[in-house]
Amino acid sequence: MHIDLPEKRYYAIGEVAKAFGVNTSLIRFWEKEFDVLKPKKNAKGNRKFTPEDIKNLKFIYHLVKERGFTLEGAKTHLKEEKKQALNNFEIINKLEDVKSQLIKIKEHL
Repeated sequence: MHIDLPEKRYYAIGEVAKAFGVNTSLIRFWEKEFDVLKPKKNAKGNRKFTPEDIKNLKFIYHLVKERGFTLEGAKTHLKEEKKQALNNFEIINKLEDVKSQLIKIKEHL
């Protein structure tokens, strides 16, 4: 899954929800369910997600929406194999980006 977000220090919950194609309520729900999501909040209480939060959200989205994990299964997977699984997920994402770039280059030839 490719998330199209500009390089920024903080992202609003609306931007994040739109990029993932989900409702903001789902993002807030996942924030309560998963300890790895800890967005900063400003004085008004608006959530500001960091690039690290986005990376964790991508992984949670992958587990729950793409691989069909239950919430409990995803939590267990994150706790037990977090470092290795997250590392593998990042490698797969980078390879998918390279693949899409190569396809674009091929189309231009």
